[in-house]
Order: sequence, then C-alpha cells, then structure tokens
Amino acid sequence: MRKKKLPLVENVEIIDAGSKGTAIGKTADGLTLMVKNAVPGDVADIQIYRKKKRYAEGNVVQYKKYSEKRTNPVCEHFGVCGGCKWQNLQYDWQLFYKDKEVENNLQRIGGVTDAEKLDVLGSEDIYFYRNKMEFSFSNRRWLTPEEIQSGADFDDRNALGFHIPGMWSKILDINKCWLQPDPSNDIRNAIKGFATENGLTFYDPVNPGGMLRSLMIRTSLSGDVMVLIQFFEDDETKRIALLKFLKESFPQISSLLYAINTKGNDSVYDLDIELYHGMPYITELLDGLKFRIGAKSFYQTNPKQAEVLYGVVKDFADLQGDEVVYDLYTGTGTIAQYIARHCQRVLGVESVAEAVKAAKSSALHNGIQNTDFVCGDMREVFTAEFVATHGRPDVIITDPPRDGMHPKVVEQILQVAPKKVVYVSCNSATQARDIALMHEKYKVVKYRAVDMFPHTHHIESVALLERK
Repeated sequence: MRKKKLPLVENVEIIDAGSKGTAIGKTADGLTLMVKNAVPGDVADIQIYRKKKRYAEGNVVQYKKYSEKRTNPVCEHFGVCGGCKWQNLQYDWQLFYKDKEVENNLQRIGGVTDAEKLDVLGSEDIYFYRNKMEFSFSNRRWLTPEEIQSGADFDDRNALGFHIPGMWSKILDINKCWLQPDPSNDIRNAIKGFATENGLTFYDPVNPGGMLRSLMIRTSLSGDVMVLIQFFEDDETKRIALLKFLKESFPQISSLLYAINTKGNDSVYDLDIELYHGMPYITELLDGLKFRIGAKSFYQTNPKQAEVLYGVVKDFADLQGDEVVYDLYTGTGTIAQYIARHCQRVLGVESVAEAVKAAKSSALHNGIQNTDFVCGDMREVFTAEFVATHGRPDVIITDPPRDGMHPKVVEQILQVAPKKVVYVSCNSATQARDIALMHEKYKVVKYRAVDMFPHTHHIESVALLERK
C-alpha cells in the first residue's frame, strides 16, 4: 500500500528556536512545524516528512526570505556534519534562545517565577574552544548527493571524521573542523595521508575488519597534546610506523597512546591503554590549579569557559571559610578543588572509580589538604549514615548528568537540609524537574545560564536554592 503523500507547506515563517537545535514554525491552521537548518525570521516552503498529532517535522525546500539573524557558516561541512547546528545563527542570538530555554524550563517545569535571573554568560572563544575531539575511521565514506548523482565510481571510500546523524555506518570525511585548536586538524589529516600512502586499512563498520578504528585528540591550555589511536586489527610493523611518524612529525605531542580494540564499540573505558611516547596524561590549568588528564578522564571540554562556570558556582555558594561542602557528582573533583580554599572542608562523591582516583591524585599534586573523595552510586552512598560519618553539610553543590538527580538523592538532600544548594546542570529541563521536587523546603533565589558550547543548542544552567 502506497503511503499518503505528505504536504508541501508554503511561506512558513520560522518564529522560534526549539529543543535540540531545531527551528519552529506554524502553518496557517496552527500546526507546529519542527524544521532543520532554519533560523528564526526565515520564511520558507517546508516539505513535511513526518506528521504526528501535535506537530510535524519537515525540511526546507526553498527559502523565500532570509532572516536578519542569520550569518554565513564558516565550516565547509555545515549542514551535513551533525555538530555546530547553529553556526548559521549569529552568536548573540544563539545566547538569546539558549537563555530563553533555561528561563522557560525553570518557570514552566520548576515553578520558578520570582528568582533573580542574571544575564547569560557567553564564551569568549566561539571557535576552536574544545580540548577533546573523537574521530572515526571508515572504509565507507559518506557520499554527497552530488557524488551519487554523478554516477562516477569512487574507488577510495576511506574517511576519517564524524558519523552522519542517523547513519551509524557512514562517516563524513572532515577536511577542517573549527572546534579544536591547532594542531588538531594537522594531526588528523597527516594520519589519514600516512595511512593512505602506506596501505593501512580503515575500519569496516558493517563487516568488522580493518586496522584503523578511531582517533582521540586532547589538547590543554598548558600546551600539551594527547593522541590516542584505536586499532581493530593489529599489524605491529604498520602500527609502529604510524606512531613513529606522528612522534617525529609532531614534537608537540606530549602523550602518544594506542589501544587494540576488537569490541563491538569504541569506548575506551574498558580498554588497556598503551603508552608509546611521552607521559600517560596531559596537564590542564584552572585558576592556578593543575589537573592531570588521562585518556579515560572526564574534564570540561571548554576549559576557558569552565573557569567562568565555576566562578558562578563559587559566587552563588558565597562561602565564608567555615563551611562543610558536599560536591555531588564531583567527577574528577575540579569544582571541589576550585572552591576548597574558600571553605573548611569539601567532600566529593562520584560513581566512577577512575575519576575518584584522579581527583585524589590532583588534589595531592595541588597541595590541597581539605578535600576528600568517596566512590559509589550516589543513591546508594548518599545516606543518613553517610552524613553521620562525614558531617552535615552547610552547602551542597550538585552537578548531575543530563538525566538529573535520582529521586532518592533529591529526597536525601531534603532530609539533610543544608542552608544552600547550588545546582549545576547541562539540562535545564531535568534541573527544573528536580527543583520542583524541592519546592516545599527550598526557594530558588537566582539563576544564570553559561554557554559552554557555541553553535550548539547545549547550555549550562546554575541555580542557587536557599532553605526556606
């Protein structure tokens, strides 16, 4: 049975920016349209490809009017690559719509109506701001529509770049990425060139095989560079040749690592990482502190803006020097160490054992003696017994993953009832949900959005809750 043809809707005005970087328009009869690659103020003809009860999804067929909020994307891969979806929207307007989303979520979901809303803080660097990038090798390079329509045969389908959104087996070959500072692009392109010239095979994601599987590059404000290559099939001679080439061609690489990965995924966390050259870590700088970052470490990917974010946390906590602070979901303990000099004691809690180990190590190297870190699942560890053992906190700082806090953790915070809770979130919707659960005992006094990821829809939100 032939599917019903979905309509083409003409002269749709894009009126807003929605979640996950989509644009929002409305048809004459009031149907909401979710549109890709458009920006507020555009007027376009939209081909609907999926229709649901409350909204429809569509693609722009023809622009009738371009918005004054537009700007020309600098990246040659824009619109195909899955990242930087807002690179066609002026940065001031990106901040406007991100800030608006935080405000709407806190008001609509969290019931926050009378808190002080501080101005959104944008990122000083809107290009080349990331300190970590991961790329995939593939022998099934994604072909552009123009290449497909040409009817030509493409013998070289090798690619080193990013997955096409929704097409796990197709990789977009990247020439220049605007996310990570030098020498990231040079290293990636040199690896591809060497592999092509010397017969190193690229990974086949459909019929697993091939030598080169993935590449991770980490940089730091201190000037360190880490390169980790995952190999699927291990040819020792070719592997050593590639690593030697990188060592000699890029003397700025301070940590050159590799791993053999024959698993079904690219995750490094259960792999044995081998050191070929240099140190097994790089060093990141933050407000005079030094943090050792290994291949498996979590660290804020916009390091300059991380200091801005942590400055907001410190400002909201308003520490006087005599407080006991709990830092929940502490990760590698960056926030805990950043505020340690301003309070009596900080206790960090984290579920990832390697992150806790890194937190303890960096605290030792930074000469910080008033922090401690505990490993365990938050909802299992953070109990009344835990508080009795470690002391009741005056302030709790919580920075959970995108899903927010488990209800048991929220319940325990309410039982402990610290004077203040500083809630840091990368998802203001789940932050607002948790704030609503705390409404009986806590009031949001102020909040602020901090942009860590220019040209994406992601935004951090920091809220100060005070006990009623």
